[in-house]
Amino acid sequence: MHIDKRTRARELAIQALYQLDVQGADLLGRLMGDFFTINEPDERTRKLAWEWTLGTWEHFEVCDELIVEATIRWQFSRLSPVDKSILRLAVYQLKCCDDIPPKVVINEAIELAKKYSTEKSGPFVNGVLDAVLKKLSAKSECKEEKPRSMD
Repeated sequence: MHIDKRTRARELAIQALYQLDVQGADLLGRLMGDFFTINEPDERTRKLAWEWTLGTWEHFEVCDELIVEATIRWQFSRLSPVDKSILRLAVYQLKCCDDIPPKVVINEAIELAKKYSTEKSGPFVNGVLDAVLKKLSAKSECKEEKPRSMD
């Protein structure tokens, strides 16, 4: 079975983010040399997974804030590390990766949740990311509608 390189990079990224969440940031420096190299022969896929992992980890506080705001009836601390990793990567991609259409980000996250988490995770991830996307869209609309200064 052939798997798309970007899908494979997402899988590697959520696995790396999971490891970082559970084992701590000290692991970050060893991920590229150890984890990615051992688990993925394709260099381009490894580099993409690394970029997404590093970007997500560098922005995880902002991502977590957006996730918390979107999970109204669910405590962030109760999320499984797998679901956190999937949501963090997807929120990072929604916020920072303009080259990936939001619909693709959300669909890929739902598929990852179905594959790596519980049967309820797919709809949960969908709901959270839909709320995050609406919030991000509202913020960008506000910026565009702001009157320009007369300086």
